[in-house]
Formats: sequence, structure tokens, C-alpha cells
Amino acid sequence: MSRLLLYGAIICLTITAAACGAVQRTAPETSLVVSGENNYWQVGELTEDGGVPTITIDVDRQGQDWHGFGGTFAEAGWDALQVVSAKDRERAIGLLFDRSAGAGFTIGRIPIGASDYAMDRYSLAPVAGDYRMEHFSIDRDRNLLIPYIRAALAVNPGLVLWASPWSPPPWMKTNDAFDRGDIKQDAQTLQAHALYLARFVEEYAAEGIRIRAVHPQNEPGWPQDYPSCGWPGDSMRDYFAQHLGPLFAQRLPGTEVWLGTMSNPTSDSIVRSVLGDPIAASYVRGLGLQWGMERNARQYVDDYGLPTLQTEHRCGHYPWVEKEDPENYPDGAAFAPAPNDHDYAVESWGLIKRWIDQGVNGYLAWNMVLDTDGYNLDEIRPWAQNSLLAVDREKRQLIVTPAYYVFRHVAQFVEPGAVLLDVGEADALAWKNADGSIVAVVHNPAGTAAETVLAAGGRTWRFSTPAHGWATVVLRGII
Repeated sequence: MSRLLLYGAIICLTITAAACGAVQRTAPETSLVVSGENNYWQVGELTEDGGVPTITIDVDRQGQDWHGFGGTFAEAGWDALQVVSAKDRERAIGLLFDRSAGAGFTIGRIPIGASDYAMDRYSLAPVAGDYRMEHFSIDRDRNLLIPYIRAALAVNPGLVLWASPWSPPPWMKTNDAFDRGDIKQDAQTLQAHALYLARFVEEYAAEGIRIRAVHPQNEPGWPQDYPSCGWPGDSMRDYFAQHLGPLFAQRLPGTEVWLGTMSNPTSDSIVRSVLGDPIAASYVRGLGLQWGMERNARQYVDDYGLPTLQTEHRCGHYPWVEKEDPENYPDGAAFAPAPNDHDYAVESWGLIKRWIDQGVNGYLAWNMVLDTDGYNLDEIRPWAQNSLLAVDREKRQLIVTPAYYVFRHVAQFVEPGAVLLDVGEADALAWKNADGSIVAVVHNPAGTAAETVLAAGGRTWRFSTPAHGWATVVLRGII
């Protein structure tokens, strides 16, 4: 029985992001990392033996290609990071984007105009009737969003960025407001909206920030009391076929248009309407799904064969549930701070695994950083939402949440271009990277540590997975 040290003797998990950045490697040099409640991200002991497998990776049964993991940039996140020290701010970005000393996120989502986690409501085309976008400006983004994105790009210059609006400029909507309402359906408005997205891509390019794709609307089937907008399916179909698709094909051929982001079952009619039309569908390069569309993901993957992203990890702590429990929540409102606890980490693992089992090609966190209160712009339904990193404004302290470590377990060692591998019915996920290395992530739901025997390529390895915890194993040179 011998210890397997697959990447060499130097373990890069305990040194700074800056020091790791000076070493050119695609993944940290380690073979096993484990996390349990209140004891996260520890280097574990992995031994090779001939035990009976509890989990078997079938290296010959490959699933979908993997594009990567990531998260969403929001003004509220960078604003929160301004209260901590420059060292902690740098640490936060490293924890998220550094591939040696952090989760190594490879995908980032950017709001076009105000998301519900902007500091207030705004658009990039504030002048009503500006159909030619003569007053379009990203000056607002230079305050909080662009510095946030640039900090991430400084750590990972290869970060793939895409963007979507939460609301069009209010003058493009039926209610002339940021919240709720529908997009106007006349051709002049739809063409102006397509130009609005194009101008965003062009202005960000002038800042040295490449936008790889746009999704025309966040949650078009779910108007809410924060920046949002409804889109009927036939309007979205015509928008792709007659406006967005042709404009980007002619003006920005290097930028893709995706059908996203769909978030609840009523959005199925939008997907079917757009992708059921040959002209509209010819422009669509991928699907963006989130929240309630988990039930539809596998069918879409099978029916349309498009790259599919899970675009917004579901945050826990639902206020509509609390309102039905007046004994525990007598005021009927969500409490603060957001419950960034181990239970949410366990919930997060289940969401990630289920979506990947449904065939998606990538997975994005929602807010990467918030303050510990976690409230958005919705004053009608206060909701203290989770984040991967949290900032205690009073103490000026950066907090690494348990959910962060779940994302790091699945993200850090898996490279874009990997493929999923079959693990049977196990509570686990596995990938094969392009260099042949295998990454397996195992969850132990039991209340006691579990001895795990992992089989792959005709060999077996033994390790302990903590109670209610995770283990990430990296195997190299076995296939």
C-alpha cells in the first residue's frame, strides 16, 4: 500500500495567490482535498489498495463536454468589497478566479444595466425614444462593475464573459418602469433593443473587455418587483429572427446570441417558440437555464443539441415559505443576515449535481460576493440571499462561506474542455480533463465520516470523506 502523490511534492493550497501565479501549471499539485462542517478544504490522505469499490468511475462512458464554472458580477458585490482591506479584496478575487489558490472560475456573467443587485435602478440608454442609441453610455459601469471585472481578468485573463439585461430601458416597456411590465412588441422598439445589446458589446470592447455572448433577457417569464421584464414567446421569436440575430450577424459576427435566461416553467413556451422557428433558431448558439427549468433541461439538451448553461445557482432561504410560518417568522419577512451556513452548502451540492446530471455544459453561481445582509432591490418581498463570499460591513471582515467550498470542490481542478464520466448511482461527479487527468468529487450525506473506495481504470484508492462533507480526488496517469 503506497501513498499516491500524483502531482508531486509541492502543495499549492496553502500559499498565496500571487505566489501560485508565478508558477505555470493548470491545476494545484494535490491528490485529495476534503471538507466537513467547520473544517473546510483540508489536504487528505489517499492510498491505493485493492478494496471493494464503493464508487466506480467508468472511464469509457463519457457524457457532455464541460465549458466551466463561474458566477455573476454585480455592483453590490464590489461595493461590499470596498469596506475590507486591499489585501482581503485581492484575496477574495483570488479565491474566486485563481486556478492554483482558488476556485478558478472560468465563466463570468455581467448585467446590462441594473440587476436586482445593482446599488439602484438604472439603464445605459436613459433618454426616452433614443432608438439610435445616441445617448448610450457605460459611464455608470466604470464605477463598480468594470473594476470588479478587471480585477477578475487580472487573475484569469482567459475568463469567458457573457451578458444579459434584467430590464430594458423603461421606455422600451409597456409600463415605462424598471420593475415588472413587458417589452413593447413593435419593430422599432425591438430593433432598438438589439442595438442596445450591440452597443454594450462594442463599448465594453473599447474598454478591453470582450463579451463572448449575450442573452436578451433575464427571466423573461418571471416579471418581479426588481428590474425585470416579460417577453411573450412570439415576440421573442420575431426578435431573434428579425432583429437580434441579423444585427449581430452583420455587426458583431464574433459575438454569439443565446436564448436565455429562462427561469420558470412558463418559459417553456418561449423556448419552443424560438427554437421551433427555423429562422430564429438559426441564430441561437446556446441555451441559458436557471431555477425552475431544471425539469426541462434534459429534454432541451436532447431535442436541440445546443450548449446549455445553468446560469444562476438557486439561493436558499425563501421568504414566501417563511410567510406561511408566522409562528417562527411573525413579521412575515426574511431575516438578516443571509443564512450562509453548512445546510446551504449541502443544498448547493444537490443543485449542482442534479443540473449536471441533466446534461448542462456549465454552471454559474449567482452572487459571488454580497454583504452579510444579502438584500436586493426588491422592497415588496425582502429576501436575504446567499453568496459565496460575504462581507461583514461593521467588522470590515471577509467571510468565506461553506457554499464557496462546494463550488471550489467541483470547479478548481476541472478544466474547460473536460468531459463528464459516468459514476453510476453514486452521490458523486467525475470529469476527465483534456490532459487525461480524472477529477472525482464525492459527497457523504451521512452523519459520520465514510470510508470511500474509488475505482477507475482498473485501480482503486481509499480515503475518508467527512460527515456531511465532500472529497475531491485528482488522478493522473491512469488512462
